[in-house]
Amino acid sequence: MKFELLFKIVEYITFIGLGGIAIWGVFNLILVWRRVAMVRFRDEEELDAFIEAIDEPVTAKRYDDAIALCGEDRRAMPQLALYAIMNREQGAERVERQLAERFQLDVMSDIDYRLSWVATVIKSAPMIGLLGTVVGMMGAFSNLSSGTKVDTGQMAEDIMFALITTACGLSIAVPLLLAREGINVQIRKMEDLVTAGVSQILEVLRLR
Repeated sequence: MKFELLFKIVEYITFIGLGGIAIWGVFNLILVWRRVAMVRFRDEEELDAFIEAIDEPVTAKRYDDAIALCGEDRRAMPQLALYAIMNREQGAERVERQLAERFQLDVMSDIDYRLSWVATVIKSAPMIGLLGTVVGMMGAFSNLSSGTKVDTGQMAEDIMFALITTACGLSIAVPLLLAREGINVQIRKMEDLVTAGVSQILEVLRLR
């Protein structure tokens, strides 16, 4: 009876653990998706339109107008352009280095932090499912070794629990893995556009 009670407790803990990490993984994935959507340009056309918009006031040395234009847009590229315009006297090499640092600190650090939690959930979910599998099989073998008449119903429940936890762990990990890879594609596109945008901004400011 003591072993049966222990197995039941572990079963409940396993399901609670699977549910908890699934919620945490989806929560962090949603935050990353929203963050990327908020800070990136969707394509090169949007980037080119932004560069054209600030090119005219910067060329005319109406820096206040360019600053106001960048300040109204909270996406990563306009904010980097704002910083470059305000620090244009520091030289191309220093400004470019500072822009890379600001992009990493202001944008990528939070994204990387959240994605690390998603990766942890992807790795942990199958392991918790495997723990449930082991516990379920232990319960089944405990029933066989009891020395009394085997309770086939209980044995079937233990085996079913073992299979369900394995399936749950994989059902959590696989969709999160696919979604994370989809977000990584968007992140790489964003980084490419930012790199191209920084070069164009430095050219507009005549720092190159």
